[in-house]
Amino acid sequence: MRVVTKTAELEELSRELAARPFVAVDTEFMRETTYWPKLCLVQAAADGVEAAIDPLAEGLDLSSFLALLANKEVLKVFHAARQDLEIFLKLGEALPHPVFDTQIAAMACGYGDSIAYDALVQQMLKRRLDKSSRFTDWSRRPLSDAQLAYAVADVTHLRDLYPRMHERLDRERRLDWLDEEHAKLLDPEVYDTTPENAWQRLKLRKTTADYVLGLQTAAAWRERQAQARDVPRGRVVKDEALYEIAEHRPKSASDFDRMRAVPRGFGNSRGAQELLHALDRAFADPKRPVYKHERPPPLPSSVGPTVELLKVLLRFEADRHQVAPRLIASASDVEAIAASDNADVEALHGWRRKVFGERALALKHGKIALKLENGKVAIEEL
Repeated sequence: MRVVTKTAELEELSRELAARPFVAVDTEFMRETTYWPKLCLVQAAADGVEAAIDPLAEGLDLSSFLALLANKEVLKVFHAARQDLEIFLKLGEALPHPVFDTQIAAMACGYGDSIAYDALVQQMLKRRLDKSSRFTDWSRRPLSDAQLAYAVADVTHLRDLYPRMHERLDRERRLDWLDEEHAKLLDPEVYDTTPENAWQRLKLRKTTADYVLGLQTAAAWRERQAQARDVPRGRVVKDEALYEIAEHRPKSASDFDRMRAVPRGFGNSRGAQELLHALDRAFADPKRPVYKHERPPPLPSSVGPTVELLKVLLRFEADRHQVAPRLIASASDVEAIAASDNADVEALHGWRRKVFGERALALKHGKIALKLENGKVAIEEL
């Protein structure tokens, strides 16, 4: 087992990996009690190379590995990459690129919307993963040989998965089907932790300008608290408390005591005073932006049956092409197509139009029909 704990060793490993066309990467981290994920282990594998990198080793400089992740000549392969990318963005101030996410690729291979890694390995490689170290506390040292072997196995399987998936998607001319999903994954806004934008993670319960301003202010305050104290957002106050604060807009410490979702005694805390000041400043600012809720135009009542037919068609085409329905069209895409032939949705552009969009329009206009044959959906040209 190759375990990297020294900077010189990591520089050598990074050089070896940089000489390969792709490298499989995974991480083990902890964030149950923190706001920022604590990176505990990095696993990497390429042709003839595999190792575990210990980021907790004293004095270890990760710069050479972060440079590898930014190397455009080397493809980085992940499974369900979002949390891994978030960690590396925080460490290196740049997202790894280019990337290939096997969970996204699995959708184009017909393995469902979000297949688990162990299920994908079992179905494609016919291997069963050892789960004995699944609930390891990766921050504790020393790690046992069994724990390290478990962790490195994740990337050795990933190293074997990628060529098979790439070859299959290339043969079926589906590699470009992944481009938009990978672009979304590499959008820096996905990983934005700016406190002023924290309210966008919450579902609005009201859309009045004052309510939204209160929610924006309270959510930004909580985000700053969580970041500064490095604790999960819910450890500061729960989402429900933010909604209650936005609804009632407290003006004094005693107002917090009448709120059910706010922790008892919170009104006497320093944080409560900071929140009250933030609310006062926000509402007193004459230049504050006024939130205007933009409602999408309601669907005509007559399109309901069309939507249901298009959903059946989507499932049919997804099964026929062996691809996850979510990769082709969302529920809102289907509704938009039902309402307008010229809807500006992804399902009416590119490969999605060929797979589903053109048939959807044909079904709308009576050029094809859905029927049952021996209990299965079929299409009849009219």
